[in-house]
Order: sequence, then C-alpha cells, then structure tokens
Amino acid sequence: MEIIHVSAECYPVAKAGGLGDVVGALPKYQTLAGHTAKVVMPMYRTKFLMENEWEVVHKGYTNLGSWWFIYTVIKEKTNKLGFDLYLIDINGLLDREKIYGYDDDAERFTAFQICVVDWIAAWKHHPDLIHVHDYHAGLIPFMIRYCYRYQQLQRIPTVLTIHNAEYQGWMGWDKSHFIPEWDSWKTGMLEWKNTINPLASAVKCAWKVTTVSHSYLDELRYAANGLEALFEYEKGKCVGILNGIDTKVWDPETDIYIDNHYSIHSNKEGKLKSKKILCERFDLELEKPLIVFIGRLVGEKGADLIPQAIGDSFYYIGRKMNFLILGSGFPNVEYQLEGLRTLSKRDYSIYIGYNESLSHLMYAGADFILMPSRVEPCGLNQMYAMRYGTVPIVRNTGGLRDTVIDYGDEGGYGIRFNNPVVGDITQSVWRAVELYGQEERLDEIRTQIMQLDFSWETSVQQYLDLYQSLIPVK
Repeated sequence: MEIIHVSAECYPVAKAGGLGDVVGALPKYQTLAGHTAKVVMPMYRTKFLMENEWEVVHKGYTNLGSWWFIYTVIKEKTNKLGFDLYLIDINGLLDREKIYGYDDDAERFTAFQICVVDWIAAWKHHPDLIHVHDYHAGLIPFMIRYCYRYQQLQRIPTVLTIHNAEYQGWMGWDKSHFIPEWDSWKTGMLEWKNTINPLASAVKCAWKVTTVSHSYLDELRYAANGLEALFEYEKGKCVGILNGIDTKVWDPETDIYIDNHYSIHSNKEGKLKSKKILCERFDLELEKPLIVFIGRLVGEKGADLIPQAIGDSFYYIGRKMNFLILGSGFPNVEYQLEGLRTLSKRDYSIYIGYNESLSHLMYAGADFILMPSRVEPCGLNQMYAMRYGTVPIVRNTGGLRDTVIDYGDEGGYGIRFNNPVVGDITQSVWRAVELYGQEERLDEIRTQIMQLDFSWETSVQQYLDLYQSLIPVK
C-alpha cells in the first residue's frame, strides 16, 4: 500500500505534543512492515529544515479564495526518518518558526490542505489511502469528496485520526470561499453549530475515524467539546487504536540523551545515577522520592491544579518528597509554579520551556511521574516513563485508563485517581511516598513496568488491517 499521512506536526521536524510523536513513528513502522508511507506537512522554519538536504519535487499554482499563489513541495533527500518526508512551502504563510498561535492560522492550514490535495491531484497515479491527523488536515476528506476540481480523487479512501478533539479549527462562514469551489448542497458536511468545523467535517466525510485509545473513543460520546452528538451518530465508523511508542528512541539501554544507561536488571543502579544528576542540577535531596511533571502547563493537563497540590502535599504529608516540573503554558500557571521556588527546602524546582534532553533525563531519574489530566486522549508520557521504570501517577481517564492499572488492584503497577481535583492528587502523592518506603515492592513494580509492551507493532497492524478493509480489491 501507498499511504499518505497529512499532519501539522512530525517529530523531529516540528513537534508541539503527542501528535508529532505519533506521526514521526507510525509511518516508519508501516514502512518497516513493507508498505510505502509518506508524510506531508507544512514547511516551518525549523532547525531540522536548515540542517538537512532537500530537493524540489513539485511547484504548483493555486488559490485561497481570491488570492492566487505559488507553492513548492520539497522532499528530504536521504530518507533519514525511515519514510518519505515532504514539506509544503507557501512563501510568507507557512515558513514561520512556530507551528501554531498566529492570527491567520485558519488561512495557513486551509491553504496547506489545498496545496496537498492539488499536488496529489497532479500525480500520474493515486495513492491507496490518505490518512489525515486532527483538524489541521480535517478539510481534506471534504475537499476530495465535494470540491469540483478534485473529482478524480473521490475513490481514494480517507482515514481521520483524532489526537485531541478539544481543538477543532472553527472558522466563520465568511471564510467559506477559501475552500475550492464545492457542491453547495453539501454545506451540512462542513457545518457544526452554525460554523465551519474542520474536525466535525472530517468525522462526517472520512471513510473511517480512529481515536488514539479505546477509552477516549467512549469518552467522546459524552465529552467532546460540543461534538458529543456527532460521535454518537457516527459511532459505527469509529475505532479506537492505542498509540505506541518508538522503543528505539525511548530505550534506557541506548538513549542518546542520558549518560547512564541501564536495563531491566540494572534499573535500580541506573535510575539512581540519573537521579543524582537531577538532584545536583536542581538542588534537591537525593533521599526523597522524586515526582516529576513533564508537559504543557494548561488546564487540559490539569497543570493549574499542581501549585496547590504541591503546597498541600508539603503541608499535610510533610516535606517527604521532591517535585520537579518541566513545561510551559498558561502564564498564570507558570507564575504560580515559579513562585513556589521561594518556599523550596531543597525539595522543589522548575524548568520553564521545552527541553528534549532534560525530559529524557527526568524519565530516567524520576521515581514517579504525575499526570493529573482532565483530558488525555492517549498519553505517551506514562508509556515513556514506564519504559524507564518510573511509576505513573495518573487520573483515570482516556488512554491513561487503558495503560495504567492501580498497584492496589490485581496485576497493578501504577497509581490512579478518579477526579481532577487537588485532594485526589494529594492523596495519590501520599500513596507514592508510602510506596517509595516499600523498597522491595517498588523494585518489583519497576521491573514489571519496564517489561510492558507499548511498542508500535501491534498498533501498526491494526491500522493496516483497517486500511485494507477500505481499499478495493484490484
């Protein structure tokens, strides 16, 4: 099969979250399985762009409403990611440093999608399937089915993967002319609650819809940021496929970002060495359990609850643990977390920003990772953490529910709590401190979680089976 993935992110080219990790790994493993997987994404002005060699494979001329422009498709020459990588360049629109956050994001991603479909329409052959990811590519299934200029592409199956339904790409109807001329009788396939909703449109128009965990698919029917009725109506074509992780990148025996490698059999000594580095760097006491948070400091991740949860833990449990935070996000959350520095007694620190190497060191050196998410479609951090023998403390939601069993239950190995509230987080921290004091039990859990299989192989086969069910027998 020839599979085209269309995404706004792809690690290591440009990444803001889990979407980038998935699109950087899934095509690689599909290629290893004997298929031709290609990724198409915007050409941001990134370090990866500057440091690699490219060739121009296509130039086109198209329009965004009344604005006509030239676009260029470039290809990475060496196939270094394990699949063909293509970038779409629109001068002045896509060639910016950030992925998101611009006032004209609706124009940027709509133009990107038009270029992708224009380019594929110019091919001498058709790919077997187009796989679009999140709302940034959500208009493509509609355009292929209902835009007059792309009629020849109608028979290409499309699959949508929803990595996070909180973000839907809403556009006013005043921007409907951006989309190439389309069948006006199909307005309902674009619309949701009186606005153009690219994610809703993709759910309606794609041949199949996947979510990144089984539990998240169930949750979308009652918590989907306004799309609950749509997911209930379209449940027949929706499938949950749990994400995997790239076990070649996330491997404590070979990780390029850590100096002290270790295996399942040497995890106690190996983790201690990385923990010493962290404690020295951030002035923390080595003897205490180290609880870390890695991720975006936003409400969706429950980050706004963390400042009080840390304060309450110190007050009610005592200063029996260390906290280390890595991330950035809402300014008020950053401000509160920064403010806790003044209260630290060598048991709290924070790094504001994104730092890939530090995150790997934290997975390796931490004893516990905290994920108090309000919404977590899949979650990769808990899988990374367990690969390194770090015990997850998670809210019982989405992919966290699917991947973490509480150590109090049969066969369990993590700490789960039900509600995204400070009291539940503090109670879970207390349980972590208690577990840390049970050295033999903690060693057993570390060995257990490092043996769990969250690799891509199983997930990739589920995607391939889904694709095959859509592709006509030739």
